[in-house]
Amino acid sequence: MSKRINLLSVCGSGTVTSSMIAGEITDNLKGDGYHVIATEARPTEAKQLVDSGNFDLIVFTSPLPKAEYGIPVINGTGLLTGIGEDEFWDELKATLTDMEKEKA
Repeated sequence: MSKRINLLSVCGSGTVTSSMIAGEITDNLKGDGYHVIATEARPTEAKQLVDSGNFDLIVFTSPLPKAEYGIPVINGTGLLTGIGEDEFWDELKATLTDMEKEKA
């Protein structure tokens, strides 16, 4: 059985980079049994979308407005630059493990 993750992927325009990041995350986590449902957004849309209660996690490549999002927020810039990419995956997988423990 796959584990479902509702991801909010955020970049400056809410289109190209966020879509690329969401695709990489979806493909990478598929092998770990995750089914990722991604929504792309601009930073200014993030808080309102998260407040809808439909998201488990935010990955961003453009700065987010200061706010209490109430869900894990991870910087995904390493996926773009390759610098810190391993650390990104480590943080993402640790966060997902923590989220699973909280649900149990």
